[in-house]
Amino acid sequence: MKTKILMVCLGNICRSPLAEGILKSKLSNEACYIDSAGTGNWHTGKSPDPRSIAIAHEMGVDITQQRARQLTQEDFVKFDFIYAMDKTNLADILDLVPNEELKAKVSLLLNECHPGMDYEVPDPYFGGNGGFYRVYDMIDEACEQIAVKFK
Repeated sequence: MKTKILMVCLGNICRSPLAEGILKSKLSNEACYIDSAGTGNWHTGKSPDPRSIAIAHEMGVDITQQRARQLTQEDFVKFDFIYAMDKTNLADILDLVPNEELKAKVSLLLNECHPGMDYEVPDPYFGGNGGFYRVYDMIDEACEQIAVKFK
């Protein structure tokens, strides 16, 4: 049975689409099912931010087919691992989890490469393009650690 991994940020147009695309590039479809979502709903149905698309393309990752969606209650049952990009989204996700058992599935993404440090992937939306490069590198490092577990 495939491991199911969900990447979550605020609007599902910058960080979590990158995380979905990066991890998909490192793992086979046979090994894992990977998706992304946002805690907010204002970008539902929209493509990733053009800056995320551009940095992903530059790094050989195609995220152009992704469409933003909001995190749902069903996601807590469907997915084995749910990774939040920052502490605010982590808190928002944990507020929605229906029971304590399912809370164990939720963690900060960067704890994969920096265990217990609770580092955050900053939201690059209002920054310049340099922020997207930094965010890409941070997510890539964490996704490499996740990929090692499931190869």
